[in-house]
Amino acid sequence: MGNGEQRVRGIAARAGGWSARHRWAAVGIWVLFVVLAMAVGSAAGRVDVKDSDQLKGETHTAAKIIEDAGIKEPAGETVLIQANDGRTLATDPQFRAAVTAVVQAVNGTGRVADVTSPYDTKTISKDGHSALVQFDMRGDADTAGDRVEPVLKAVASVQKEHPQLRIEEIGTASMRKTFSDAFGTDFKQAEYSAVPVALGILLIAFGALVAALLPVALAITAIMATMGLMGIVSHLQPMNDTANSVMLLVGLAVGVDYCLFYLRREREERAAGRDADTALRIAAATSGRAVIVSGVTVCVAMAGMLFTGLATFEAMGLASLMVVAVAMVGSVTVLPALLSLLGKRVEKGRIPFLHPDKRRNRNGRSGEEGSRLWSAVLKVVLAKPAVSLVVAAGALLAIAAPALGMKTQNLTLDQEFGDKLPIVATYNRVNDAFPGGSEPAEVVVKAKDINAPDVKAALAAFRTEAISSGASRGPVDIKLHDAQNVALISVPLVGGSDQDKAGKSLELLRDKVRPDTLGKVEGLEAPITGQVAGSHDFNDQLVGSVVPVFAFVVVFAFLLMLLSFRSLTVAITSIALNLLSVGAAYGILVAVFQHGWGASLVGAQGVGAIITWLPLFLFVILFGLSMDYHVFVVSRIREARMRGRTTKDAITHGVVTTAGVVTSAAVIMVAVFAIFGTLSMQSMKQMGVGLAAAVLIDATVIRGVLLPAVMALLGERNWYLPKWLHRLPDLTHDESAPADLPPQPPAVEGERVGV
Repeated sequence: MGNGEQRVRGIAARAGGWSARHRWAAVGIWVLFVVLAMAVGSAAGRVDVKDSDQLKGETHTAAKIIEDAGIKEPAGETVLIQANDGRTLATDPQFRAAVTAVVQAVNGTGRVADVTSPYDTKTISKDGHSALVQFDMRGDADTAGDRVEPVLKAVASVQKEHPQLRIEEIGTASMRKTFSDAFGTDFKQAEYSAVPVALGILLIAFGALVAALLPVALAITAIMATMGLMGIVSHLQPMNDTANSVMLLVGLAVGVDYCLFYLRREREERAAGRDADTALRIAAATSGRAVIVSGVTVCVAMAGMLFTGLATFEAMGLASLMVVAVAMVGSVTVLPALLSLLGKRVEKGRIPFLHPDKRRNRNGRSGEEGSRLWSAVLKVVLAKPAVSLVVAAGALLAIAAPALGMKTQNLTLDQEFGDKLPIVATYNRVNDAFPGGSEPAEVVVKAKDINAPDVKAALAAFRTEAISSGASRGPVDIKLHDAQNVALISVPLVGGSDQDKAGKSLELLRDKVRPDTLGKVEGLEAPITGQVAGSHDFNDQLVGSVVPVFAFVVVFAFLLMLLSFRSLTVAITSIALNLLSVGAAYGILVAVFQHGWGASLVGAQGVGAIITWLPLFLFVILFGLSMDYHVFVVSRIREARMRGRTTKDAITHGVVTTAGVVTSAAVIMVAVFAIFGTLSMQSMKQMGVGLAAAVLIDATVIRGVLLPAVMALLGERNWYLPKWLHRLPDLTHDESAPADLPPQPPAVEGERVGV
């Protein structure tokens, strides 16, 4: 064009240009969006996932029968009365006196119902030294933990009166209260401390208060807007607290990252001597585009969770997808407007000792070296790329090797919390004395007439065979709900807290005992649920969803890379490097938490297994988040290559000039994820350590060594695109080259280079 201006191409560039020209309108629209989303979401209220929709299979069927029948299962509680000396028997007078005192004490609170004596229900251990007093909490089971305190005090008072016996309470309500008291504050502090940690790291990265506050402000407003949207969307896809926590984690990570990428490029261009408008235009066309490509890729990865068929995963996926989309839109719209409004004031609040003046080259512009450390590393990598590739890839494959023996299961109470809580010891003592008694299987029987002779005969036969088959040692308890024609059968499983043994008992119930008894009554339904059954069904469904989720995420990420960089090679290497990063994270998880290697270094312990939901969750989250760095670095390399540099020089330029922002972004992510690794729950430790380790590996070994080594070995083949793929949409940006750079060389064979 005659005036030297170039047609702006690309959504990010156009959005950034419009926002810069209509600064107050862009800021106003964003604020209005956040406020409206929160207001409408608050008015709509959040619909949470029902128990009956948590899982598919038998667990779902059982919950649906109970829900449709209108049966409100109360929170069950148990008081263990046990001889301390190993000699006192349940038939001794002092033991009987303690049982009577417990029954009277809990009844006296007025908070319980259906109190049963072990002498009536035969809940006395085989050795005769232990007995269980059982009862239900009155009112809604979900809020029973808030009302159980008087009952716990009543039981404690009986313990004081009978010091020669061990008298302890455990159950749904008491466990909820214990965990809420012990870890509720723990979780909140972790979530609240994430923001100050991110802000502190950004202060070090930028050396200016205003510049550091912008990414945090964008992340927080994106999270606030998404909270409102979650309330609206929950009427179509129910949400839960887990989805909310994951959304906060992901929202803070990507919100800060996207703003960091954009802001760092704008500051870099201004430091290079460009005026504010030009710097903002270049940042919009380059980093803004990288944000969109990365954001869409992360959204696709999060969408993979929707293919699991598990309500909790679907809620997490949708919530994460929304917060990433909101943060992405905010980064390419309101951020350019704010940068245009602030101008040089973005450097206000400088902290000189944190950010000394940058090195200048002989032209007075900021040095391109950016990072002495990464310059030194790259010098070695590019000098011997083949050796670097073999060493780095070999190291990561060695780290990933333990993942081949990964064992997944829902962690038991003692695995999850160790010996940190007294109630864990109570749980173990109940299971030792009454195997399976703390987590019994529940058979939900629905018949046309629950009192019909053939149904009653089948119930009796089931009770007898459940014990005679070896699946349970009893007692098998049956509760009839005549009005609803439903019976609930509680079956303590042999194996107790041993998930493998309890699982075999469950299979025996489902595959033999049930067909031989209840299965012979026509029209009768008898799904088996409970803690062990729920874990079994969850595992089955999760395993069945692994292939479609992996395939969806990998295929769509590949297509996005192909369209964004118009290079078949870049798309393939992107997927391969990300898979290697995820594999290394898996290996670290198995080594630390399954085998216990170095577990004490992170305040953890080897529990022999990885929590069931974590591998798939980590894959989706990491595959999405790792694309942040990959897209940002490769975009810069491609930009340099398209401006006339050789591939080797472009790699050096791209990696070194992005080293600062990638390092800052990675440190923030690692710090935020590591906070969750400090929680007491082993499952949260596994999540925090897994995410932190993967991000650290991705930002260092993958982006700093493997990526440049692979690209150096491939040379011009990095930009290869078969002619038959030239018809694909061109989503590359077209930022013009600076005047002082050499002209662009001829296009590489097989690729149409457009700037």
